[in-house]
Amino acid sequence: MTSPVSTSWDPADFRDRIQAVLDAFLDEQAALLAPLGDDASRLMAEARTSVRGGKRFRAAFCYWGYRAIRPDVPDEDALARACAALELLHASALVHDDYMDASDTRRGRPATHRAFEGEHRGAGWRGRADQYGAAAAILLGDLLLGWSEELLRRCGLPLASVVPALDVFDLCRTEVIAGQFLDVSVQARGHADVDTAMTVLRYKSAKYSIERPLHVGAALAGATPAQLEDLSRFGLPLGEAFQLRDDLLGVYGDPVATGKPAGDDLVEGKRTVLVALALDSSDRDGARRLDASLGTRLDEAAVAELRDIIDRSGAHAQVEEVIGALAERAVSALDTPTVDDVARGVLRELAASATQRTV
Repeated sequence: MTSPVSTSWDPADFRDRIQAVLDAFLDEQAALLAPLGDDASRLMAEARTSVRGGKRFRAAFCYWGYRAIRPDVPDEDALARACAALELLHASALVHDDYMDASDTRRGRPATHRAFEGEHRGAGWRGRADQYGAAAAILLGDLLLGWSEELLRRCGLPLASVVPALDVFDLCRTEVIAGQFLDVSVQARGHADVDTAMTVLRYKSAKYSIERPLHVGAALAGATPAQLEDLSRFGLPLGEAFQLRDDLLGVYGDPVATGKPAGDDLVEGKRTVLVALALDSSDRDGARRLDASLGTRLDEAAVAELRDIIDRSGAHAQVEEVIGALAERAVSALDTPTVDDVARGVLRELAASATQRTV
């Protein structure tokens, strides 16, 4: 199907289009799994929940990565399906991440492993409810990961365009999974300096959130290696700024907006760049208190105390400065003939949305 290309950008309309693609794809999968009965239906219901909501940044950067290289879009529907594949990858990562972090909630509702754990407990089934929840989360995350590649491969664009994009997608999945293991290992050791925390940030989140989605879209449009490198100069620093903002929200975010408890990253014991900077710059008592409190149960008063330690260390202000500097560097990198003028304007808007958000 060929659709006219609009020069306007309506983020809400785009999110609706991506949701419609995901809903239709899951309808297809539900039909395939229907012979498996009620258990498969429960798994599909959780899959639907896992792909609802969110800003759809990864899909948006994929779309505008395509438009940056090729302003005309011969098949908008096929491109939307390709972009939606990034959201299935993201949903997979969140399901697995919530289990590994022992998170109780996601976007204001029980995390997948907690939801299935609750079903097991409520039904009075045999065995351990928490183990059942863990198994369900692992399997659903794996299913979403497999579906992400399937949706991209079957998006409807010419195979000659899809194959280079699949190569980027393979690299993206490798990076995010290895980055997640780096993160797990850092938490297990209970220590991370700023350089180590930045490496985790880069591979666990920054690349797969912005740089690689841009590359997938650009590869679909037939980008050259030099054009991909031009997009990296925008996408990588912006991805780092994006995750640094997320780290701040994990400590200072409003639970009503984030759908997570106050100071959730502190409760989970995440050794982020923010925490590493605070530990480096706090006085001995403050650093000792912050380090000992990470990964423990914290009430509102304790969270407020740790926030104060981080503020007094200067880490909060320093991360804000770094976010601003990285975002500025990223936007400046768009001043290249590689990027179409319309795409350049929208990518600037997306950069602001990604780094100035409150959720």
